[in-house]
Amino acid sequence: MQAPPPEHCPGVESEQAGQVSACAGCPNQSICSDPNKKLEDPGKALVTAALKDVKHKLLILSGKGGVGKSTVTTLLTRYLARSCPDSNFGVLDIDICGPSQPRLMGALGENVHQSGSGWSPVGIDDNVCLMSIGFLLGSVDDAIIWRGPKKNGMIRQFLSEVDWGNLDLLLLDTPPGTSDEHLSVVSYLKDDNAPDSVRAIIVTTPQEVALLDVRKEINFCKKQRIPIVGVIENMSSFRCGHCGHSSEIFPAKTGGAAAMCAEMEVPLLGSLPLDPVIAKACDAGEDITSIKNATTEALEGICSKIMSNFS
Repeated sequence: MQAPPPEHCPGVESEQAGQVSACAGCPNQSICSDPNKKLEDPGKALVTAALKDVKHKLLILSGKGGVGKSTVTTLLTRYLARSCPDSNFGVLDIDICGPSQPRLMGALGENVHQSGSGWSPVGIDDNVCLMSIGFLLGSVDDAIIWRGPKKNGMIRQFLSEVDWGNLDLLLLDTPPGTSDEHLSVVSYLKDDNAPDSVRAIIVTTPQEVALLDVRKEINFCKKQRIPIVGVIENMSSFRCGHCGHSSEIFPAKTGGAAAMCAEMEVPLLGSLPLDPVIAKACDAGEDITSIKNATTEALEGICSKIMSNFS
C-alpha cells in the first residue's frame, strides 16, 4: 500500500495546492503552486487500472443526512441483483465515519482477506460483493476520527487496491454533503474522455429542509459534470404495518421531490414509502426481495428505470 498523504495536505489537484500553511517545507511546494503545471494525483492511474473491468459506477448521493441513502443503496442493490441474475454488482461504502452497509447487507463480523491481487470484497450473494471500512474495525462501536486527507487516502485504497473483478455496476454509498470524500471519489472516477464513466442518483425526503440541501447536491453534480440518473424520494409516506393505511409523516409543503425535479430539470425516478416491514428486514440484514407490498413494487419500477440508463 502507498503511504497516505501528509496530514492537512490540500491535494495536488486543489486550487490551494502549494499555497496553504500545511505546504510550508514540503519539497513539492514549488511544483504544486506553479499555475502553469496541471498535476494529476498519481493514484488516479492506479484506480483506472484497478477498475478497468467495472463497466459502470453509480454514486448514491444526498446533501442531507438521515434521508435513508444507505438503506436505498441496499434496496437498489438487492433488487438489481435479483432482476439481473447474470450481472455482477458491487457496493463500496465510502461513508468512512458512519459505515452502514455491513449491517444492512447482513455481513456484520465478516473479515476482509488480502491476496496478491489486493483486498477481496465480502461476498453477499452469488452476484453481489461489498467493501466497507466497517470490516476493518475491531468493534462496531469504534469511532473513525480522521481528517480529510486520511479519509481520502482510504477511499483511494478502496478504489485501487480492492480486487473487484468483473462488475457490471459498482454502487458507491457516500456520506451526506459535498465535501472531501465526494471531491476525492469524483476526481478518481471521472474520465474526461468518457463523460458517462460515473453517474449519480440523489436521495431526498419530501420536506423542504431536505430539499434545500439536495438542490446543492444537484448543483454539485452539474458543476462536476456528473450525469444524474434521477432523484428518489424516500419516506414519501408512512405505511402502517397493521392496517395498511398511508399517512404523510413529512408533508411536501413545497411540492416535494416532484416539484424540485421539474424546477431543476432532473428526472424523478420514483417515491418509496416509509415501510416498517422493510425497515425491520434491513436492520436485520435480511434480503427484502421476497417481500411483496407497495414499497417493493415502487422499488421495482425505480430499478427498471435505472437499468434503462445502463443498457
